[in-house]
Amino acid sequence: MDWFNIYGLIFVATLLVPNIVYGALHRDVQPPKCGKVLEICEQIGRYGAMACMVFNIPYVVFGFWFAGGFAAYLFAGGALLFLYILLFALFWRKSHLAKALALSVLPTLLFLACGVLFLHIPLIVFAAIFGYAHITISCKNVKYI
Repeated sequence: MDWFNIYGLIFVATLLVPNIVYGALHRDVQPPKCGKVLEICEQIGRYGAMACMVFNIPYVVFGFWFAGGFAAYLFAGGALLFLYILLFALFWRKSHLAKALALSVLPTLLFLACGVLFLHIPLIVFAAIFGYAHITISCKNVKYI
């Protein structure tokens, strides 16, 4: 792939759609703060991972490392996004730990799977940062939602 990854852009856009809809319908919901460092790490991981999904940085992105890697990339990304949207719809009105875990683990797995399959080192690093911070914040906020 070149410097621009259209499939990554489609994955990120698809991931954002349910969040944008939920945010527009629930503008009054503001979870409590969970610590400045954790929130900053989550934002760095989130935006870094989304940028890395779309843009390939020369010399640190090595491409698919096995035959069928591209197919695995599309299948894994599509399957994880399908699960994410399905669970988002099923948990729409619920607030419990299963929702928090599902809706924070699946995007993390999407970023990690894409990073590992495409051997995109910065994406793997940002996904790990995002995953730790996002899952921690989501679990801490369950009792407040």
